[in-house]
Amino acid sequence: MLCYGFFINLNNFGMDQNYIQRYHTAVSDSQARKSVWLSVFLYVPASLLFFIIGTALFAYYQVNPAIADSLKHSLAIQKLGLNASAVDVSTYMQHLKPADYADKVMPHFMVNKVPTVCLGLIVAAILSAAMSTISSGMNASATVFTKDIYKRYFSNNASDKKEFVVLYASTIIVGLIGLVFGLSMIGIKSILDVWWELSGIFAGGMLGLFLLGIISKQTKNTEAIIAVIIGVIIIIWFSFSDKLSPELSYLKIALHKNMIIVVGTLTIFLSGLLLTKLKLFTKK
Repeated sequence: MLCYGFFINLNNFGMDQNYIQRYHTAVSDSQARKSVWLSVFLYVPASLLFFIIGTALFAYYQVNPAIADSLKHSLAIQKLGLNASAVDVSTYMQHLKPADYADKVMPHFMVNKVPTVCLGLIVAAILSAAMSTISSGMNASATVFTKDIYKRYFSNNASDKKEFVVLYASTIIVGLIGLVFGLSMIGIKSILDVWWELSGIFAGGMLGLFLLGIISKQTKNTEAIIAVIIGVIIIIWFSFSDKLSPELSYLKIALHKNMIIVVGTLTIFLSGLLLTKLKLFTKK
C-alpha cells in the first residue's frame, strides 16, 4: 500500500488534469506549491482515518458474529433469490469470505447501527464527495479532449464559442461513458479493488513517460517510444498473468495487482534511461 500510494499520488499530484487544473487557479507559483503541500499533509491523516474506520468495522463484525451473519444472510438472499431454500442459503453463507462482502459492511452498519440523524449526514457527505469527484473528472477529461485533441488535430483556429460547444458536448459524452461503466460495475465483488487495479494499469504508462521526460532531458522520441512499448508489454503481462493456464504457471507474477503502477512506471522510466545511455555510448 505504501508503494502503491506513493506512485499513484505522484501520478495524481504531478500530471493528473484533475489536480493540474486546480494549480492554475492559484495566483502565483508559490501559492500553487503551498496548495500541493497542504494537500499532501492533509492526505496522510485523512487516509489514516479511512484505514481506522475500516479496521474498526472489521473488528466490530468479528466480535459480533450475529451481525455478520445477518449481513451474509441478506447477501445470500440477494444472490439466490427469495425462493431459495434455507439449506441453500446456509450453504452459500458458509462459503462466503470477508472479501465477498467487504464493500457491503459500511452500508449495512449505517442502516442498522447508525442513528438516523447521523445517517443523513453521512449519506449527504458521501453524495457530495461523489458529485465533486465525478464533476471534476468529467470536466478534466473534456478539457483534455478539447485542448489536446480537438484544437490540436481538428480545428486550430476554433472560436471561443465553438470551443465551448465542443467542451460541453464532450462533457456529456464523458458523463454517459462513466454512467455505462458505473452500471457495468453493479455486482462487482469489490469496486475499490477494481478501481485500484485499473488506475494502476492506465497510470503506470503515463507516469513512467512523464518522469522520463521530466528527469532525462537527453531522451528523444525514439527511446521514449521503445520504452513505452516495453512498459505496455510488461503491464499487459502483469495484468493477465493470473489468468494463465497451469502449464504456464512459471510466467505468472507473484506480486499483488496494486503493484502494476510501480512496475509499469519503473519499467518505462528505467528502460528509457538505459536506451538513452546506450545511444550516447554508441555515439562516443
